[in-house]
Amino acid sequence: MTSEPRQLAHPGFLGLRLGKMLAGSGVEINGPNPWDPQIHHPAFYRRVLTGGSLGLGESYADEWWDCAQLDEMYNRMLRSPRLRNRAFLAYLAPYLLSLFANLQSKARAFQVGKAHYDIGNDLYRNMLDERMVYTCGYWRNADNLDDAQRDKLELTCAKLDLQPGMRVLDIGCGWGSFAKYAAETRGVQVTGVTVSKEQVELGSQMCAGLPVSLRLQDYRDVNEQFDAIVSLGMFEHVGHKNYAAYMRVAHRCLKTGGKFLLHTIGKNHSRSGVDPWIAKYIFPNGEIPSLRQISKSLENLMVIEDLHNFGPDYDKTLMAWFANFDRAWPQLQKNMPARFYRIWKYYLHVCAGAFRARNLQLWQLVISKGAPVGAYRRPDM
Repeated sequence: MTSEPRQLAHPGFLGLRLGKMLAGSGVEINGPNPWDPQIHHPAFYRRVLTGGSLGLGESYADEWWDCAQLDEMYNRMLRSPRLRNRAFLAYLAPYLLSLFANLQSKARAFQVGKAHYDIGNDLYRNMLDERMVYTCGYWRNADNLDDAQRDKLELTCAKLDLQPGMRVLDIGCGWGSFAKYAAETRGVQVTGVTVSKEQVELGSQMCAGLPVSLRLQDYRDVNEQFDAIVSLGMFEHVGHKNYAAYMRVAHRCLKTGGKFLLHTIGKNHSRSGVDPWIAKYIFPNGEIPSLRQISKSLENLMVIEDLHNFGPDYDKTLMAWFANFDRAWPQLQKNMPARFYRIWKYYLHVCAGAFRARNLQLWQLVISKGAPVGAYRRPDM
């Protein structure tokens, strides 16, 4: 979607102050480059200076400013040491809240399902690939989204060395994309759990006729034994207060000698909390882990066999999702408010910029239970 040129708002004193903060980032207010924000509302500057990332995102949704390349604007801003250091202030309130409250408790577990994953299967059908995989694709040998997601699922199966007849637990199964692929290509039985009612209903239809069972269930309530466990893009909803409990569940459910593949977005520091705009509009109660936090939760419990970082692939995945979403918007807008387009565009582009700046990572960890026999060898894919 494109918009007609609009009159730019004069920066004034507050705009000059904001401009100084951006100095050295390569981003210029009302500048000539496609990654430069174009400001249309004079109150924008005060809103951003007082509201931080929340004010920036909300003012974009309200059409107070535009930017031809939102993703590149964020990439440049996040690469600026000056802005990166200031960003902690935006996380201060969420950080303090996370210290005293368990935002991802069992009582709150289903909130993100209703707020994000249950907003409409039509949206995700149109935005995602043909298998409806809502996690990072693997682009090493792929040049399109369908192939990148197939290669990610194949890589996951290969890392776990899945064999016919195995029982596999999928924690955070989404619409059953992994379960369906693993059952079809490896002959395994898969039990998937999710907090999204819509995912269970559509996923069960997609997996009909296969040895796949999808449940509307919190991961803490699973108490069965499996040969292997996989979790693709669910750990971001667990929260630091629950990391150890999550790993104890995985340990309890994994047979001795089995492998657990954890696929998660990661951050470069161990501070708690999440971006306020993302928490309010996209993923309530979410929290991205650090390697230190993951490793600590596994101490004296299980062994990390392999760590694979392909974070830059999430940049490509997010931009491919936006291209699909943008193309489908003329049909989607019939059942969605107009403001949703700008919220979703902002979400996908800002996240792409964060991965491009290497501010966020994508990790796949292979974890084993029991004394490993020999060295683990990552599949060459």
